[in-house]
Amino acid sequence: MPDLGSVSWPPEPIRTERLVLRAARARDRPAFIELLASPEVHAHLGGPRPRDVLERELPEVPGRWPGSFVVDLDGTMIGQVLLRRPAGDRLAAVGKVDLGYLFLPEVWGLGYAAEACTAALGWLDRVLPGEPVVLATQTANAGSMRLAAKLGFTEVERFHAWDAEQWLGMRSPVTPSR
Repeated sequence: MPDLGSVSWPPEPIRTERLVLRAARARDRPAFIELLASPEVHAHLGGPRPRDVLERELPEVPGRWPGSFVVDLDGTMIGQVLLRRPAGDRLAAVGKVDLGYLFLPEVWGLGYAAEACTAALGWLDRVLPGEPVVLATQTANAGSMRLAAKLGFTEVERFHAWDAEQWLGMRSPVTPSR
């Protein structure tokens, strides 16, 4: 697993009060298409992908790679949480784990993103203790800015990309207690 080192994948499903974070399955494909084709989801992410292209190009089991968690509510995929190493275009992010997330619009504002991201970060803290984590979002994305603050990310820098102001935050590494 090049992105997260020697962590075994997939882990056992992670259960929270309302959600399950798990590896992708073939039955999640329609929800992945909804996420990637949604104009609302991609309003701050460069725009949606065409549904017909997604139907042709997505593998039978999309999102099946280390660090990609399906967020499941009562047996249905409602989103995705990603933990991966960024490509390295932002110096402050190099060598750190990047947290990303996508949720279907019908579940926005219900606290699922915070619950799922908290669980994924807790898993990361257990398997890679002391690992710093970054999160990037457009400053215009008020919901993601609130979520970043709630999760403990603090601003490292702002930059301009994709025709908009971007915000990069970092979460201090959690060191295990002895």
